[in-house]
Amino acid sequence: MNLDEKYFYIPDSTDNISFLTEQLFRQQTQSWQTAAGNYKGLEKIKVRELGIGRMRFCIQYNPERIRSSAAKVDAESISKRKCFLCLQNLPEEQQCIPVCDDFIILVNPYPIFPKHLTIPKLQHTSQLIAKNAGTMFDMAAILTGYVIFYNGPQCGASAPDHLHFQAGSKGFLPVEKEFAEMKSRLPAHRYKSVEISFATDYLRRMITLQSDSRDCLIEAFEKIYGILVALQPHEHEPMLNIICYAGKDEWIMHVFPRIRHRPAQFFASGERQLLISPASVDLGGVLITPRNEDFEKITSEDIIDIFNQVTAGKAEFEKIMHEINKLK
Repeated sequence: MNLDEKYFYIPDSTDNISFLTEQLFRQQTQSWQTAAGNYKGLEKIKVRELGIGRMRFCIQYNPERIRSSAAKVDAESISKRKCFLCLQNLPEEQQCIPVCDDFIILVNPYPIFPKHLTIPKLQHTSQLIAKNAGTMFDMAAILTGYVIFYNGPQCGASAPDHLHFQAGSKGFLPVEKEFAEMKSRLPAHRYKSVEISFATDYLRRMITLQSDSRDCLIEAFEKIYGILVALQPHEHEPMLNIICYAGKDEWIMHVFPRIRHRPAQFFASGERQLLISPASVDLGGVLITPRNEDFEKITSEDIIDIFNQVTAGKAEFEKIMHEINKLK
């Protein structure tokens, strides 16, 4: 199968890809039964809020996300299934828009956001953010109504064998508003034109890069990535999740260092089990529960415990901060 058989529209250099994406979204949610049904179903899903200090968490009961939350991502399981992001394996009804030379924009048929996109690379290549941060910034600049996010191969990516980003409606994740509110109180370091902030008391510790310079942001991110590599030299890629979006005159990128894929509750049995596999959306403040029993019983204490298990601890984060503060 070639791209011409799947494209919704091939833009030229003067076309507004953001506008075309909205057209693609309307077309897919009208003509593709799976997508249409699941987006309609979002209107009826159960949602509740939990507050922890100044932080707000939205708990979403979304049974269709069981495919992602419980996905088997070990090498043996991956080798036994077809890659669902490769062009030849896409559903017949699924169409795309080419973007950034070698990526395509797809409507995600199993949404969390009111509008949810998947943006895979055309070539089948491993999920690695190294050398691809520039693409993430470009996506954020093109899709200004969306946040772009990246799940590491051991941090929530259900297709760790195929490089991809996702995008969701801007304003949906609590982290966007909460960062704006707490930014002035955060310790920070300046690297060239990039302001690097450290959320040390945000439950899931977070590094934020802000700048109007794409090149400086890429350089700063790659240096931070190198610091994380040094702390986890045994990993194919340091464990992390990333959320990125474009503001009025700048980009904002939140980096969440990780130490564990899934919490103990995921593997527990009986009443102790919580089928939660934290990824970028969860760290952004929207926790996805694919089972109703988990939606009903999860507590603030559970969230604190889960994030403490899977994200960088205080001592490790201090090491990261120390190394970043040496950047000049």
